[in-house]
Amino acid sequence: MTWKDTYQEWLNQDQLEPALKEQLVAMDDGQEKEDAFYGPLSFGTAGMRGLMGPGINRMNVYTVRQATAGLAKLMTSLGEETMARGVAISYDSRNNSRLFAHEAARVLGAQGIKTYIYDDLRPTPELSFAVRHLHTYAGIMITASHNPKEYNGYKIYGEDGGQMPPKESDMMTGYIRQIEDLFNIELADEEELKAQGLEVVIGEEVDQAYLANVKTVTVNSDLATEFGKDMKFVYTPLCGTGRMLGERALKQAGFTNYELVEEEAAPNGDFPGLKNPNPEFPEAFVRATALGKKVDADILIATDPDADRLGCAVRQPNGEYQLLTGNQIAAVLLHYILEANKQAGTLPDNAAAVKSIVSTNFATKIAQSYGVTMVNVLTGFKWIADQIHQYETKHNHTFMFGFEESYGYLIKPFVRDKDAIQTLVLLAEVAAYYRSREMTLFDGVQELFAKYGYFKEKTISTTYAGVQGPAKIAALMKKFREEAPQDFAGVKIEETEDFAKDTKTLADGTVEKLGMPNSNVLRYVLADETWIAIRPSGTEPKLKFYIGTAGSSNQEANQKLADFEAALTAFANE
Repeated sequence: MTWKDTYQEWLNQDQLEPALKEQLVAMDDGQEKEDAFYGPLSFGTAGMRGLMGPGINRMNVYTVRQATAGLAKLMTSLGEETMARGVAISYDSRNNSRLFAHEAARVLGAQGIKTYIYDDLRPTPELSFAVRHLHTYAGIMITASHNPKEYNGYKIYGEDGGQMPPKESDMMTGYIRQIEDLFNIELADEEELKAQGLEVVIGEEVDQAYLANVKTVTVNSDLATEFGKDMKFVYTPLCGTGRMLGERALKQAGFTNYELVEEEAAPNGDFPGLKNPNPEFPEAFVRATALGKKVDADILIATDPDADRLGCAVRQPNGEYQLLTGNQIAAVLLHYILEANKQAGTLPDNAAAVKSIVSTNFATKIAQSYGVTMVNVLTGFKWIADQIHQYETKHNHTFMFGFEESYGYLIKPFVRDKDAIQTLVLLAEVAAYYRSREMTLFDGVQELFAKYGYFKEKTISTTYAGVQGPAKIAALMKKFREEAPQDFAGVKIEETEDFAKDTKTLADGTVEKLGMPNSNVLRYVLADETWIAIRPSGTEPKLKFYIGTAGSSNQEANQKLADFEAALTAFANE
């Protein structure tokens, strides 16, 4: 069928939700209709994410039911034991998140699959924890992370608490595509499911178990007692899920002298005053900055709506606040973890940290200085979770820290995804550590720069929305592969890594195996150790360019970053 046929099919549905019917009728005849109906919402290893509204390329009750029916078919194919283990379900503060979560429970219950659904919204990391804690086969998290209010999403987790592995995810995608009639997916009554024991409401018991594990994140509890009481910081959950567990985690760690941004404290799917509830952007810190100046706070901390990502701004000597990059936050956290464990005599001989291939070498330099192995993995926290599983199975390394440049960090592996609650507690401790040395967190970052080099990174995201978006992204990736540059900004490319082909090609033409899973990523290593990477986003219609460089001074590093960005942009636009 054409997209026009699919649109008409939806329009003719008598049982279509009234609100969606109203939106459907109000659609214009051009790009809007085509974009909503030209093809199904992409479902990858991280699940699906998109604009809310009517259409097969939108997040709505019908596409949520379809995805969940695919999961049900997968679990049914694996037998009664898998079905009995069930699925943990959580959701964030976004509009329709609660509705989508309960629709998923109804679809699974209708197939005799047990669900454990939270009594209210919870952070993504607690959903990851719940999968492991309850030994379920899978987990569903309804969230669009840090996207604008118009979006929602459906994240799928595997039995280890990490995002579902590619093999199972591909099987689930196959089952989803077999379900062509979105309007007649069987649904169960939730009260009947509860009576049958097929739907279990969870809450405080799992909260307490999670928070008991969060206690282990603290390295030196005396810092909170001695210096935390005099250290002021501001925390904003950006109208999301972070407050309910974040405040409890802070208080049990001994941090009580903080201010909450009241306008952003309560969950609100409209995110009033926040165009993007994204802690990597300065505009998310406008209210926090005003409050920080009012109370003379050392640091400002923000967590995104599902509390898996965390951003931070530090007070500079002039009293203004500077937003740290995700890479800088990771470097500070890793340095503190390794130094504190070294001082305590608890740093294992086989210690390892894990980062994505598009994250900073700053952290690598720090790890190497402590004799700690740094392992690089593909983008996506599931690959960090996979490394943790290998360490636990082979006993060859002890996991110390994992991160991605996109403001995601994991300190303790009782969660197998990014965890902003853990990070909130540890970052407060790190700030108290620097206060104990009569320094601010800003001073701490400068100290690390002076010791290890001035590392600078930048991510450039270009959106290619609509029907032609995927083709434009594919064409650019093809151009970089087939018209490969020899240098950027006059600096020779020494290694070209193509993760789709599992090859590393050296400047002399020698080809080696990368030995990593296939992924549509290109990465260049230059003669001055600068690296550049290109990859399509796994969750949004974007092509992402990454640059990582370093210099002997802040000025030199910034200039190199600007030069490489100009060269990269020029080649992409030729």
